Amino acid sequence: MQQLIFVIDGDMDICQEARACLERVGYVVRIFSNDEVIAEAEATPPALILLSLMLPGASGLNLCRRIRENPNLMGTPLVFLLADAAEEHRILALESGGDDCILKPFSSRELVARVQAVLRRFAPAISGKEAADLVIDSLAMKVCVRGSEVPTTSLEFRLIEYLARHRGQVFTRDLLLDAVWGDMQFVTPRSVDACIRRIREKIEPDRAKPTYLKTIRGVGYRLDAVAAWQSPSYDGCDCIPCTTTASASRLLHVGSAKRRRPAV
Repeated sequence: MQQLIFVIDGDMDICQEARACLERVGYVVRIFSNDEVIAEAEATPPALILLSLMLPGASGLNLCRRIRENPNLMGTPLVFLLADAAEEHRILALESGGDDCILKPFSSRELVARVQAVLRRFAPAISGKEAADLVIDSLAMKVCVRGSEVPTTSLEFRLIEYLARHRGQVFTRDLLLDAVWGDMQFVTPRSVDACIRRIREKIEPDRAKPTYLKTIRGVGYRLDAVAAWQSPSYDGCDCIPCTTTASASRLLHVGSAKRRRPAV
């Protein structure tokens, strides 16, 4: 079956160009010019979403957060289309839940290569949970490792989910502090090391020889474990705890790149 991709950008020339590039290599593409796309995505879930950071009368960041809070769409790979290469914009895009970024105007080869790379990274989660090392339930904030649930603190869960959504990518301690710890005070890069140690004790088959959560010497950490996302059951309850759980589970994506931390 051909994979469906949604392209959301206020510039229809960009939408048409992206569609032409992707259809040439066999994808099915639907294009949208605004943020009224959630209902369409729920009715016909795409394999991947290309989303502009800026939309007419709306914010791509806000739309991304709505997608990540939606039980039916939260696991959908999402690539941001950026109008400039400013580091601040790239960080905002990734911290808001984006899985990659591509700069406009893009070449056909780069667009296709990035789309294919993200889809490969998410292939196990898209095809099912049977091949996954970790199964994550974002609404319940639960993690199952090799079929067994492991207890985690909210901080440990946010770090696991953030790394799982960016499987195979290396993150420095500072980037993880900004993305997961956010504006928490009195934290240092050593806080990341301590949290990583606790997570390894819970998920690694052999703590002495980590295979899931690896240290990249001189840089930081990388998660190699294959993760899949649990499809949460929603019983229609509109009470405050139920309606706020999804938002709480996505707070890991809201950080401050300019936050000051004490020197170590």
